[in-house]
Amino acid sequence: MIKALATFFGIGRIPYAPGTVASFAALLIARYTADFVFVNTGPIGMWFTAVAIGLVAVWVCDAYARQVGRDDPPECVIDEVAGQWLACAFAIPRWKCYLVAFALFRLLDIFKPWPISRMERLKGGWGIVADDMAAGAIAGIVIVLMNDFGVW
Repeated sequence: MIKALATFFGIGRIPYAPGTVASFAALLIARYTADFVFVNTGPIGMWFTAVAIGLVAVWVCDAYARQVGRDDPPECVIDEVAGQWLACAFAIPRWKCYLVAFALFRLLDIFKPWPISRMERLKGGWGIVADDMAAGAIAGIVIVLMNDFGVW
C-alpha cells in the first residue's frame, strides 16, 4: 500500500518526467472533482483536501524512503500530487485557471527558488513534501492575485 501511494499507483515509475505526469494526474482529478467540492464546501473544501493529502504524503514519503533506503526517491511522486492539489485549491473551477496553476507549480517545483529550496532541509517525509507544498502555496497565491486583477 505504501509503494502504491508513494508512486501514485505506478506513475512514479514512468521513465520520463514522472513528477510532471503525477502533477498532471492530480490536476485532472482536482479539476473534475472541483465542481462537486465547490458546490458542497466552497474553496475551503479544496484547501482541506490539499492539506489532508499533504499530511498523508508526509507519512507515505517517510515510510517509503525508509523502505528503499534513500532520502528522496525519485519515483515517490505523491508529494507532487499534494503540491499540485494545493495550487489547484486556489484556482476557480475553469480550465484556463487550472492549467496556469499546473504551469506555475511545475516551474516552482523544478527550479525551487527561495524559500522553496529551504524546505528540502527538513528531515524525512517533511523534507520530501514541504518543498512541494510551498511551491503549491506560492503558485496558489499567484493564482489569487491573477484573479484579483481580473485575468480570468
